[in-house]
Amino acid sequence: MSMNKRWLSVIAAVLASSAAFAAEVPASFDAKNCKAEYPKASLMNEEQGTVTMSFQVSATGDVLESKIEKSSGFKNLDKAAIKAISACKFKPGTKDGKPDTTWTKVDYAWKLD
Repeated sequence: MSMNKRWLSVIAAVLASSAAFAAEVPASFDAKNCKAEYPKASLMNEEQGTVTMSFQVSATGDVLESKIEKSSGFKNLDKAAIKAISACKFKPGTKDGKPDTTWTKVDYAWKLD
């Protein structure tokens, strides 16, 4: 192996390891312990659907900002989901291995049994 190829391999390995270390891991929460209450009007109207939301979560696990990415098709379901999940305590995301403010997406499925 020539000297140039050896150096290229070393440089590529160093870049790959630093890229893995610099990765951002989004925040997460325990979906089993954080549920939204089905809105009564939505129950009566048999509304179902999945809402996709984005949350900006602080390094301490608190929601700083929230937004609807894709509606369930029903305003009551969307509002109830965003309100309930915004009140949840998240496990903070990380940047460079340390807790930091990150954005995370959450899908919340409303289903009638």
